[in-house]
Amino acid sequence: MPRDMVKDVGLAHQYIQQRIGARRPKIALLLGSGLGDIANDLQDPFTINYAEIDGFPIPGVAGHDGQMVFGKLEGVDVVFLKGRVHAYETSDFQPLKTLLRSLQAFGIETLFTTSASGSLHEDMPPGAIMAISDHINMMGINPLLGPNEDDFGPRFLEMSDAWGKDTRQTLLDCAQNLNIKLHEGVYMGFRGPCFETHAEVNMARILGADAVGMSAIPENIIANHCGLNIIGCAVITNLAAGMLPEKLSHDQTLAGAKIARDDLSRLVKSFVKAL
Repeated sequence: MPRDMVKDVGLAHQYIQQRIGARRPKIALLLGSGLGDIANDLQDPFTINYAEIDGFPIPGVAGHDGQMVFGKLEGVDVVFLKGRVHAYETSDFQPLKTLLRSLQAFGIETLFTTSASGSLHEDMPPGAIMAISDHINMMGINPLLGPNEDDFGPRFLEMSDAWGKDTRQTLLDCAQNLNIKLHEGVYMGFRGPCFETHAEVNMARILGADAVGMSAIPENIIANHCGLNIIGCAVITNLAAGMLPEKLSHDQTLAGAKIARDDLSRLVKSFVKAL
């Protein structure tokens, strides 16, 4: 039997609000593969495990802890989401919908996502960060398939500014002030879990993509549907398949994420303060 989304979101919202007390974050930051350590920068942290909340997603991939960590960053109340469930782990998007719609229900206005990604350009190497300006969905899925849930958003979703142009400009300004080279480009999402073939990488270039990955797009669609402002960064952990002789692996992804950690942490702190 399908779950009652309105009930699940209401109960999740109520539980979270009771646990966090007077904290009132307006910004949530979703940390991708190997990026969870950035949450260590929080002052006065308070953790809620996804598993505590009925209907929330439970990640099953290394580098995704499955935790909401509340605290202050540069004096601003925020919540870090440590980990995601990828589309290659499940075809059930109800838990992801419950998570993101619960954020909106307890007052989150802006969602900042980060995603470990492969670069399609040699001048955007491991350790680089790319602000996502747009995306191409090659996952073959859409989390809004099926009956529309009218309590949360429209049947036909307008996506011409899917990645928050105005808010992204704030991020670009922060990067410039910090002397961090922040690339900007199009993210192409594949469902995975296989890394892309050489032919798929060539196709991505031809179609106008600058980076590839296995996440970001489902949460973008759901966030836009329920009215969250969303921006995102593709954190470059490797060059795409065929650009270098070595084979791709998840260990390589985690190692590449560590290279970007310091710049991403500084950028996030500046952005939160500016926003």
